[in-house]
Amino acid sequence: MAQVRPMRADARRNYERLLKVAVQAFAEHGESASLDDIAKRAGVGSGTLYRHFPTRHALLEAVYLDRIQTIAGRADALAAALPPGEALVEWLYELGAGLVRMRGLKALLGPAVTEGGPTVATACGDAVNGAAARLVRAAQREGTLRGDVEPVEVLRLAHGVATASELADGEGGQLRWYLSLLTEGLRPRDGER
Repeated sequence: MAQVRPMRADARRNYERLLKVAVQAFAEHGESASLDDIAKRAGVGSGTLYRHFPTRHALLEAVYLDRIQTIAGRADALAAALPPGEALVEWLYELGAGLVRMRGLKALLGPAVTEGGPTVATACGDAVNGAAARLVRAAQREGTLRGDVEPVEVLRLAHGVATASELADGEGGQLRWYLSLLTEGLRPRDGER
């Protein structure tokens, strides 16, 4: 079995710069964003870009996965800084805002994100589901979230809220308002936990 060597520090920096620039480039120019321009804006040569991302699709997948994992990673930071119920609500807001921003990127990737192989679909699902489960369970223990709600249900509802907010104004400007309506409905009723 081949061992995977960790990336050198300079290679890691190049990889991260490429991802950051690619997010902006794909947002500005869609799928047709110039890979050479992405490399130039990241301060690396085209060869470096292709060493990390052999195809345009590989770069798109990496950008999408990075965005999802960043949002999922925010769950732990919010849980450390806020009471459980507040952490869940804030994370759902960040997730919804991220979904609105990533819709174009998801469309560029097409079926790879929804049906995809283990690289994208499984990794994204694992990251988001794990984060949601930790926050939902903590809010339930705190008594600020109904005990009969499953994390996947909260995620589905949050996705619906993000979609509704985007439909309202094209940019998700109503997200906090719609999310407050959702979370109010998820609070336990008197005497329930």
